[in-house]
Amino acid sequence: MTIRYVTAGESHGRGLVVILEGIPAGLTINAEDIDVELARRQKGYGRGLRMRIETDFVQIISGLRHVRSLGSPISMLIENKDWDNWKSIMSPTSVDLDGKILTKPRPGHADLAGLMKFGVADFRDILERASARETAAKVAAGAVCKELLKVFGIDVSSYIIQIGNVKADMKSVPRDKVWHNTEMSYVRCPDKNATKKMMALIKKAAAKGDTLGGKFVVRVKGVMPGLGSHTQWDLKLDGRLSQSLMSIQAIKAVEFGQGTKFASEFGSNSCDEIFYSKERGFYRKTNMAGGIEGGMSNGQSIEITCTMKAIPSLTKPLKTTDIITKKQVAAESIRSDVCAVPAAGVVAEAAAAFEIARAIKEKFGGDSIDDMKKAVMEYKERLGSI
Repeated sequence: MTIRYVTAGESHGRGLVVILEGIPAGLTINAEDIDVELARRQKGYGRGLRMRIETDFVQIISGLRHVRSLGSPISMLIENKDWDNWKSIMSPTSVDLDGKILTKPRPGHADLAGLMKFGVADFRDILERASARETAAKVAAGAVCKELLKVFGIDVSSYIIQIGNVKADMKSVPRDKVWHNTEMSYVRCPDKNATKKMMALIKKAAAKGDTLGGKFVVRVKGVMPGLGSHTQWDLKLDGRLSQSLMSIQAIKAVEFGQGTKFASEFGSNSCDEIFYSKERGFYRKTNMAGGIEGGMSNGQSIEITCTMKAIPSLTKPLKTTDIITKKQVAAESIRSDVCAVPAAGVVAEAAAAFEIARAIKEKFGGDSIDDMKKAVMEYKERLGSI
């Protein structure tokens, strides 16, 4: 069985549910480790009032016994504390509508397209599920996948390189300080000078009732070569990672390695030359491809840059058209973050961890973690003999 997951729940409903299938039996999973990832998602300078209400904790409902996976579906619940304030509006059973109908769709959101698709009269039916609150469930699933990847020495991390027009100078950050600086930064940027400028820009945007987007890097270290496949379009690892990352709310572009910089380079400057030594085997001195060639991992770190647009929920709303009166009005003003780029990086870690875990399970199989470890060991021994 491959690894897959589904989520359910609305932004202001009772809570979020995620069901994760395909995790092999015998994997140690602690709820506290999942809670750490959920807490990382909630942090970041520029987050909105919702984060002052919610403190996310996971409740593992099934699939574990004595903190070890059973091989059966793992189901998890993350309760919404804000549900207490929305019980009448979001009740799944009451037929009495307590609250106004939302008829002024917000530009840049799923409001109008979703309303047209499902034929509803109140686009709250759309925004509640389209909300980025759903990413808490994605992070919970990704946290379990991270635990699986750790067994094979694979680490997934992220860091912010741009918010608005402020860019990090990564050349000024020692490689061994990237992770430390990132987790110590209020905006998860390893460049301390850029962190200060980013925070000032976020504060300025908040004062204007505006929002900010940015860019972040996801890095997956320790990946064995050969994950994914060149044989079919839907098996290519970069394609699958792209879909997973683009499914995150407000992500508008995904690049691997040099990404769009390749457009201005000759082919002679666009490829990673291959070398060999008895000590290292086959290796490359550069990583312009971002760890994936021909739809398969090549043994180098997978490096992905994601672009997130500014959040379209504004306290000074843009113009729209009321779906009832057909008159031009200001869009609905709904509580949101000023900048969620730092949180998006954490969500992207989860999305990437899921796809890498799924690729490993598909290649090596195994109903138990011991079966998988044995298969991976045999594969690495074969690679060492080439």
